[in-house]
Amino acid sequence: MYRFLLTPRWLAVGVFVLLAVAVCIFMGTWQLSRFENRVEQHRDAKHTEAHAAEQAPVPFSGLLPDTKAQVPADGSGRRVTATGRYDSAHQLLVPDRTLDGRDGYYVLTPLRIGGGAALPVVRGWLPGTAPTGAAGGGAVPAAPSGEVTVTGAMQYPESAGSNGVPTAPGGLPSGQLGIISAASLVNLLPYPVYNGWITATDAAAPMKAVPPVAPPNSGLDLKAFQNLGYTGQWFVFAGFVVFMYFRLARRESEARTDAALGLLPPPGPGAGTAAGTGTAAGTGTGSADGTGAEAGSAAHVA
Repeated sequence: MYRFLLTPRWLAVGVFVLLAVAVCIFMGTWQLSRFENRVEQHRDAKHTEAHAAEQAPVPFSGLLPDTKAQVPADGSGRRVTATGRYDSAHQLLVPDRTLDGRDGYYVLTPLRIGGGAALPVVRGWLPGTAPTGAAGGGAVPAAPSGEVTVTGAMQYPESAGSNGVPTAPGGLPSGQLGIISAASLVNLLPYPVYNGWITATDAAAPMKAVPPVAPPNSGLDLKAFQNLGYTGQWFVFAGFVVFMYFRLARRESEARTDAALGLLPPPGPGAGTAAGTGTAAGTGTGSADGTGAEAGSAAHVA
């Protein structure tokens, strides 16, 4: 019944189906592994964050020994201490930041370490729209004067679109900053900046302390669920290819069976042509008989 599947044409179709299914399964498995990796990273980040919060603070220089160093993989969220003097003259406000479901802004003040490079410190968060001019003026609590020791959580440099950072933070007025990173601060401050920042644990009233955020690419964001969606799509494609193969094979089998039983209707144009041929034959016969009769009549007259 299905011997036609062994013909060259159907063998080629079968090979194509096998290759298509293999590719779909491979791509679906790969997308699933990407999703599982993101889930694992999210779980590890949560564990690291909880573990870091329980540890005693360490000097920040152990994580960032100089301005060229990067925050280590396990350094985000780590409690650190930094000793220096706040540079209130170069204080900056970071607008469009949300805390507890409310819109507001961060207050960032550079902390000069030993009179040299500065460590960006987010001293707290305030609700409302960030004021312009002189880094907030009287609306923002003044930074402590003299040498201070700040305790806070180490954070990775920000990037556009991550952890609530606006995608296009450009066009801000003077005294405001869109992204907290050394690359953004290098043109705003007259001294080197460490490639990381800390959020202070204690914030002066009425400011609220900014909780640390997870490292970039470690959460279950939209990309993670896109991977899960792509996984389902590839497996659906594989099932659809198999379904279409068996459907076409069944239709071919039914057509061959109907042809063998003579159940297929005869073609219309062919039948009409045969009838026309028979009519021509009849006409020819009549003409021949008429010619014979005329010959007989001629003989009788003679």
